Amino acid sequence: MTIELNPNATVPAPKKNDKRKRALLVVAAIVLVALAAWLLWYLLVGRWHQDTDDAYVQGNMVSITAQSAGTVVSIGADDGMKVVAGQVLVQLDPNDAKVAFEQAKANLASTVRQVRGLYSAVDAGQADLRARQVAIGKARADVARREGLVASGAVSAEELAHARNELAAAEAALSASRGELSRNRALVDATTVTDQPQVQAAAAQLRAAYLNLQRAAVVAPVSGYVAQRSVQLGQRVQPGMPLMTVIPLEQVWIEANFKETQLSKMRLGQPVELTSDVYGSDVEFDGRLASLGLGTGSAFSLLPAQNASGNWIKIVQRVPVRIELDPKQLAAHPLRLGMSMSVDVSIRDQHGDVLPAATPARPVLSTQAYARQLADADALIRGIVQDNLARHG
Repeated sequence: MTIELNPNATVPAPKKNDKRKRALLVVAAIVLVALAAWLLWYLLVGRWHQDTDDAYVQGNMVSITAQSAGTVVSIGADDGMKVVAGQVLVQLDPNDAKVAFEQAKANLASTVRQVRGLYSAVDAGQADLRARQVAIGKARADVARREGLVASGAVSAEELAHARNELAAAEAALSASRGELSRNRALVDATTVTDQPQVQAAAAQLRAAYLNLQRAAVVAPVSGYVAQRSVQLGQRVQPGMPLMTVIPLEQVWIEANFKETQLSKMRLGQPVELTSDVYGSDVEFDGRLASLGLGTGSAFSLLPAQNASGNWIKIVQRVPVRIELDPKQLAAHPLRLGMSMSVDVSIRDQHGDVLPAATPARPVLSTQAYARQLADADALIRGIVQDNLARHG
């Protein structure tokens, strides 16, 4: 039996279901590969990082305030200008302070001379005391001689009475001399002219007057850049009145606000990568986790939430984390206060502490801008004391 094929017969087309299956298989394969890649990335990289873009630049804002009352006669720096520690920022009218300073100088010089006179009075009192003692010895001898001659009639009773009166007067004069010497000694005993109480009081007045004169020039306690200048020429300022602000931009840090659920593996010293909105991804900063906040933002707010009253909704809180930056990178790409940052903390190394274990060995911040004032005042006092000692001698 022979089977003949019809050449005009049509071949059946592939079913649409086959194409759909192949497409679904491709999509499933892509999804599986993506899930595997994500899982691999998470296990190797992702789980060792915590990031946030709720981070901002913070820094020290040094408020410049007047230390004494006065009228502003000059302003040494304006907003945006660079200043160095010790530079005069605002000059107050110094005339009143100069008058008080000159009075204090004259008072110290006069006091030194008066005290030097007390030492001389002690020396003179000792000499007077010795003279009185000699006079008493002479008077006693005269009385003793006359008492032996009264019985023989060589000396009258009246003359003996006069001799006894002279002895009594000499003893009274000796007692008065001793009292005067004791009073003078009480003022100078166990002291020198320099540390005598009256001189010390006059020196303290001069020191205060000198400092008030120096404080007529308001200086910068730190180096930085001026911001928020509010002082004006001719303005009458009072102690404590804010005049301007100095911001040391090399001391800025980043305050990143992480969710409390992100803090479990954060430790002090962990490395941080940061980018800023101003420079973008072209500039990447290296940082170090310096401290974890001791409270959430709501705990330190002016009006903290009262969760015990009314309806309550759980909200994941954020905790400020302080991040220190590399000083060299900060100098090359300066940041301003309040700028936005993106932060990525590497939590792979968890050997660090959550809280610092040691206390600071030295002050965190300090200034020497005012130390010279007191040293100069002390040098001036020593000079005035020495000059008046020499002149009086």
